[in-house]
Amino acid sequence: MERYGGGAIEVREYDPKWPALFDEECERLRGVFGPTVTIEHIGSTSVRGLAAKPIIDLLIGVQSLAEAKSTCIEPLRALRYTYIPEYETWLPAELFFRKGIPGPWTHHVHVMEPSNPRWQDFLLFRDYLRAHPETASAYGSLKKSLALAFGDDIEGFRNAKHAFVKTVTAKARSEFGAR
Repeated sequence: MERYGGGAIEVREYDPKWPALFDEECERLRGVFGPTVTIEHIGSTSVRGLAAKPIIDLLIGVQSLAEAKSTCIEPLRALRYTYIPEYETWLPAELFFRKGIPGPWTHHVHVMEPSNPRWQDFLLFRDYLRAHPETASAYGSLKKSLALAFGDDIEGFRNAKHAFVKTVTAKARSEFGAR
């Protein structure tokens, strides 16, 4: 079982500081990936009003995942990110980094090529929640109850919310005309 960094999973009410924290981290990351790289704020902290774990998720689009892997791990380590290679077994076309190890975690960085289907899924899910506050509220309530049920079992928490995420992403794909 994968344990949540810093103890029990905490889902907080929306913090209006989260977009500024994203912007600050985005600037640091541009120093690693270059000024023209696409960086998106994803995850629950990117949706105004949505309760969330206080972790800023950043999605970084790179031209070549292999090149990024060979060049970004050390510079990200200098920014206090830890590369989590074991995630590649279930996310083979993505590099995943965590800031704040051993905990509490403060940032997650997902590095992938924008052609990766997960790229579009991340953005569809975020955009649907932004457009549908009632769905975002339901998601926040679900996460709060799952946090209580799963304690520090982040893998169980993530798996338990998967059906909701999948359903909302399918609705987004239909509504927004995405493939």
